[in-house]
Amino acid sequence: MLCLTDVLVTRTAGTPARPPAPPSLRTAVRDPYPLYRTLRTHHPLVYDEPFGAWLVSRYDDVSAALADPRLVPLPGEGTSEADQRLERALRGPASAALTAAVERGAHVLASRLAAREEADLVAEFCDWLPTATVVAALGLPYEETARVHCWCRTGLGPSGGGRSELGVFLRPLTARRRAHPGGDLLSVLCAERTDEAVTGLVGTLLGAAGETTARALASFLANLLDHPRQLAVLREQPDLTAGAWAESLRRDPPLHIVKRRAVEPVGVIPAGATVACLLGAAGRDPERFTDPDRYDAFRRDPAPLAHGTGRHASAEALLARLTAEHGLRALLAALPGLRRAEGAQATPEDLVRRSPKILRIRTR
Repeated sequence: MLCLTDVLVTRTAGTPARPPAPPSLRTAVRDPYPLYRTLRTHHPLVYDEPFGAWLVSRYDDVSAALADPRLVPLPGEGTSEADQRLERALRGPASAALTAAVERGAHVLASRLAAREEADLVAEFCDWLPTATVVAALGLPYEETARVHCWCRTGLGPSGGGRSELGVFLRPLTARRRAHPGGDLLSVLCAERTDEAVTGLVGTLLGAAGETTARALASFLANLLDHPRQLAVLREQPDLTAGAWAESLRRDPPLHIVKRRAVEPVGVIPAGATVACLLGAAGRDPERFTDPDRYDAFRRDPAPLAHGTGRHASAEALLARLTAEHGLRALLAALPGLRRAEGAQATPEDLVRRSPKILRIRTR
């Protein structure tokens, strides 16, 4: 396996005196891409003191760092036992239930937009589709959608109070499923599991349906609306949607920075240091991708890193992909005239999590 140290030594061997230190990531909130170019070209590995982390920005280096066992996820960012159990549970019949729930939720939300001439896809579709999917997949009462949405967006809290509330909410539902199991995902999760285990799995699923999934969906739809000819091709050939989704994750990942902690020295990186893997920079590395700033739904090998490691490799990645593929199909079916509305679009202003805050569309 290629180690991060090997990559960095190979890249920097024979390099002349380094240019002045780059500005900090903290100065590049509105438009980080010029800084990303500077980092890739002149500072492939550099310590950003104001940000408090070593920055890794080239595609090969970021890929190696994410795979290096000496660089471990920070607390709360790694794959937990609940993540692994949920990933196993979402195979087979449970996967079919989740897919059917995405299709239903996307159809309902898109149909509501069809009665309007103009709408905001972020507020009225992207923010709600992951929640609608979880509610339908688990077979939860529809009237509880707002409460579930709050859990999806804000999490259950590090103190455990939210998880206790979720456990109280689920207890009568799980009791009914144990007595009369059905075809929903909650029935599948209840099989041979304690109430506490079921609460943990549902909590993990709620986290997968959170803000990151909604942001990724918003960026995906924005990229396609900005390229109407590519969108027209996908309307006729929906089997190409998976590649278009991967390309959006490459060009516009919902999370631009994934942090790791060094448990032992890695080259010049000391043990205990924080390493910031810049997914936003790696995805636009010209050494890896031709014309990397361009969105190309039919790029042969987009190789996104956004959902490739850690907790983004399982339930969250599956749910995000399903919402993208079936969400787009539902919108195209319900809105034959789908296109960008005229006027300025809001630009992202968050470095770590970048996606459109507003996505105004015309429906016909």
